Amino acid sequence: MSDSQEVTLDVVNANSVPLLSNLLELYVHDLSGVFEIEIGADGRFGYEGLPLYSSKPDTHFAFLVRVGTRLGGFALVTRGSPATDDPEDLDLAEFFILRSYRRTGIGRRAAFLLWNRLPGHWVVRVSEANRAGRAFWEPTIQEYTGGAFAKKQHPGERHEFRVFTFATASPGAAA
Repeated sequence: MSDSQEVTLDVVNANSVPLLSNLLELYVHDLSGVFEIEIGADGRFGYEGLPLYSSKPDTHFAFLVRVGTRLGGFALVTRGSPATDDPEDLDLAEFFILRSYRRTGIGRRAAFLLWNRLPGHWVVRVSEANRAGRAFWEPTIQEYTGGAFAKKQHPGERHEFRVFTFATASPGAAA
């Protein structure tokens, strides 16, 4: 895939929730290689928080990433983060790019679109156990912010997280 492909974010609506649910299965399957996640008796991993993205539109934001007209992944954002005390912080709860689009710039461009779309103070958490995630997020945030971000360690229930925080002033703040 090339950098010339258009990357867009579509808000998940009632019609696209099944697409998001299917992509979440792929995402959790990928994470099961890093974390101890068991598949359910129904053959699905599931995602308990999915209904919140429909029932709490003021605090939960779901987007499908598109590459041209094709699905490329998703982003889930919450207002409020388990890594900070500010209920207005925007937390990148989940972010997923299909394997065929990884290492093509699609994820970086989708992240930039997301941060431009929702201005505010951002929190991006990545588990220390997630080597691929760590390798992606720090240079992406570095590029987007021009180095204007903070990084710290934060304890989780089962493992440590690397937490990045930064502010986006307004839509179009970075390209």
